[in-house]
Amino acid sequence: MNKEELYRYVDHTALKAFTTWEEIEKLCDEAVSYHMASVCIPSCYIKRVHDKYGDKLPVCTVVGFPLGNCNTESKVAETRQALADGASEIDMVINIGDVKNGAYDKVEQEIALLKKTVGDKVLKVIIETCYLTKEEKIAMCHAVTEAKADFIKTSTGFGTGGATFEDVALMAEHIGKDVKIKAAGGVRSKEDMERYIALGCSRIGTSSAIKMLEGSEA
Repeated sequence: MNKEELYRYVDHTALKAFTTWEEIEKLCDEAVSYHMASVCIPSCYIKRVHDKYGDKLPVCTVVGFPLGNCNTESKVAETRQALADGASEIDMVINIGDVKNGAYDKVEQEIALLKKTVGDKVLKVIIETCYLTKEEKIAMCHAVTEAKADFIKTSTGFGTGGATFEDVALMAEHIGKDVKIKAAGGVRSKEDMERYIALGCSRIGTSSAIKMLEGSEA
């Protein structure tokens, strides 16, 4: 794939605790210039970005991030405010403790409630694969599918590990036909991006897309 095609898969991301407005502006300008899929930013910057860039730039934000173990009501409230401020995509983190407790139905119900909250906007579900067994990963594929979320996403990028080719292949095998896949965390090269896409990813979450692609051949 050429780099112009690859950029269209990218959620251009800046989620560190110390991210400044200047860095967010740079991120947004780059995303517009390179025609990326979205910017993924902290919710405190959504309204400011939406006011400046309007419909030129899809805005994604994170909910329950990065641990996922806040209560469902707070995730719903966070989601509603993000949508009101101008977000069009929500990347939520599941409650991993619920997964470890075997409460798969509870996780599914939370995802379904957030999907109901976002309506026709996009909901991506971060399952943080680095903490899950194979059985738990498969169970989360089923939960995301049954809850009718739009995407399953590998990682926050803040856990002990990020996306792996094996996990994406496992997801592709077990998700429903209407669920897409987003790989995030540890995507380090153009070749990585191409392989993740070949395995079934529709989005790549990274802060390093320009670094990875601008030195490569089109």
